Amino acid sequence: IDTDVTTALNTRLLERCTSSYEYGLGVLQRFVAREGHARVVQTHVETVDCVYYALGWWVMVKRSEFKKGKLLAERIAEHLNVRLGEATVERFPDGEVHVRIDEDVRGADIFLVQSTCPPVNENLVELLVMIDAFKRASAERITAVIPYYGYARQDRKDEGRVPISAKLVANMITTAGADRVLALDLHAAQLQGFFDIPVDHLYASPVVTRYFRRLDLPELTVVAPDVGSSKLARGYAKRLGAGLAIVDKQTEVMNVIGDVKGRTVLLIDDMISTGGSIAMAASAVRERGAKEVFLAATHAILCGPAMERLDKAPIQQVVVTDTIPVPREKQRPYLKVLSVARLLGEVILRIHHAESVSRLFDIELDDEPA
Repeated sequence: IDTDVTTALNTRLLERCTSSYEYGLGVLQRFVAREGHARVVQTHVETVDCVYYALGWWVMVKRSEFKKGKLLAERIAEHLNVRLGEATVERFPDGEVHVRIDEDVRGADIFLVQSTCPPVNENLVELLVMIDAFKRASAERITAVIPYYGYARQDRKDEGRVPISAKLVANMITTAGADRVLALDLHAAQLQGFFDIPVDHLYASPVVTRYFRRLDLPELTVVAPDVGSSKLARGYAKRLGAGLAIVDKQTEVMNVIGDVKGRTVLLIDDMISTGGSIAMAASAVRERGAKEVFLAATHAILCGPAMERLDKAPIQQVVVTDTIPVPREKQRPYLKVLSVARLLGEVILRIHHAESVSRLFDIELDDEPA
């Protein structure tokens, strides 16, 4: 591991020791007050790890990625006021993945944060190997927090002699040893049924909706870029008090169902992959008289010619979340990244304390920039 990375991690840990201790002690005291069958012994700040392990928190981020910026896992840990777990992810000369957990996790409640975004296979194998490492280290429970679930679009046999890869990946995660999965905006909600373990399926809509409420766009119409996104768009339209329209693509002809003339349009989708459909939909609504076009999507895959298409598309702003890190070369002035760290952090907290997750969506969530 690079010396600078280790130094940075140690510095952050020292800075957080006092606040983490106070937070952990407060949680323990509330727990004892509720349960009534234990007591809290206040210890010196130097023994902060005893509180940390009593709480059972273990949020993990790869040390090798520390220099890449403020990762989602780090933001989640900051919101929970806990330190990140330490692990080393290396490659053998032949390309094999090697994982080592750098601290004791016996009996801990593990929340392993890993998106299976490009490079998909690399990240997927890392996730599986990490789960196995935690399982063999006697962790009490392992929750795979997968902000973006790769292979999600391969969820059915649309022609002969093809796999259902989304189900295969679900089987692999379960077999590796995960006890629970926490996912955000799956491409299709029925993917939850592919797992034989509990799945908490979240939506980024509270974060995205709050952002657009603050913009207070006039004469707003939410538009689905294709028929498959109509249910998602309908939900946003209801929450924003906006009109609804749908772009229906017939070969090379784009039909717009609904009135967008003189309106501000918000195109909604779950992901931006190559950007082809979304760019064509933006052009279609502008041709039919839309004043301004905004685009919102949860997952910024942005592969292939996506950035070139978005650069040319008649779009004022593209709003995405940090479920997938946006590389520096793909960042643009019109690209706004919202963080879902607080949303995931609150859900992790509720899972850890066996509390209701559904009630969380009645609470307004801040949308801090990434």
